[in-house]
Amino acid sequence: MNAAGSGPDRAEHEKAEHEEAEREELARLLPAPAERDVPSEPYLHHKDRLMQHIDDDQNRTPALARKARPRLLRPALVMPAAALALVGALAVTFTGGGGSGDSAAQPRETATVLLDRIAGTAAKSDVQPVRQDQFVYVKSVGAGAEMKENGASELEPRSEREVWKSQRVKRINKTGEIHDDEGYSPMYELGGSPAGIDRPTYQWLASLPTDPDVLLKELYRMTEAEDGQEKAQAVFEQIGRLLGDVMPPENAAALYKAVAKIPGVTRQEDAVDAAGRHGFAIVRVGKRTWVANEWIFDRDSLAYLGEREYRTKDFAAGKKGDVLSEYALLEHGIVDHYRERPQGDGTTK
Repeated sequence: MNAAGSGPDRAEHEKAEHEEAEREELARLLPAPAERDVPSEPYLHHKDRLMQHIDDDQNRTPALARKARPRLLRPALVMPAAALALVGALAVTFTGGGGSGDSAAQPRETATVLLDRIAGTAAKSDVQPVRQDQFVYVKSVGAGAEMKENGASELEPRSEREVWKSQRVKRINKTGEIHDDEGYSPMYELGGSPAGIDRPTYQWLASLPTDPDVLLKELYRMTEAEDGQEKAQAVFEQIGRLLGDVMPPENAAALYKAVAKIPGVTRQEDAVDAAGRHGFAIVRVGKRTWVANEWIFDRDSLAYLGEREYRTKDFAAGKKGDVLSEYALLEHGIVDHYRERPQGDGTTK
């Protein structure tokens, strides 16, 4: 007969003590809850992910063992490695580590959280107001797809172009000029065109509501969907066409916050614009066309870089992944005359 405290019983006892010590040490190393207020969106998002990791780990435990284990108020003693990594990420996020463009501070954030950060950056931007006698200059590179009769598409070679947009609010016939491989050419609207959703000027954009809910309702009213296109996708794409324009910071911020309220908007970790620049992307896929419209933003500055459109499913002769259009914003600014270009300090030459 074994003496008390020896043999198998002692080994089991020592093993239990060792495991208990490891759990206490792990609990001690976990970061203490932050004392400061935490933005609700990232907090809830990361909390949900953390609890999901814990639930997944418990679901892999045999049913009898789960039944015998009480629910812990602080689920930190036993968890999978992935959940531990997420706790470390939460500590960085909750303590405010990193700047507004620091991707490490917001790991795998939702589209809503990313759009809120982009809106915050836009609200702090220094934008010079544009007079009606001035022009918004935009330099870009991009390409569109040539659609064939059988439904297939082929992306044309990329090319650069410059555009000068008139800022006159009243109805005008000549709305701007374009410079591309074929030289300079005027932009005309038959019967004239006033400032509006199809010809946004700085003053027109400044007149839009800055309350995101009111703004989104107004954009739904002003936007017309194409045949076979859902209204939400039409509004999403319409907002995308406004992103390359110069507007007051509060209006730019309101646009991004309004986008977050459109159903079906998601975030993509990596995307490439027509200039080859990588960044985060905000994406929405049309439920009827199965075409994705993707906006790309710089990882550090969160500045708008450009957009892409591509198929998400095989359709007729078209294939999933076919790029239908791509665009990269290279430069924009304010000038006093047609064919002038902005310099680095915002003056013209």
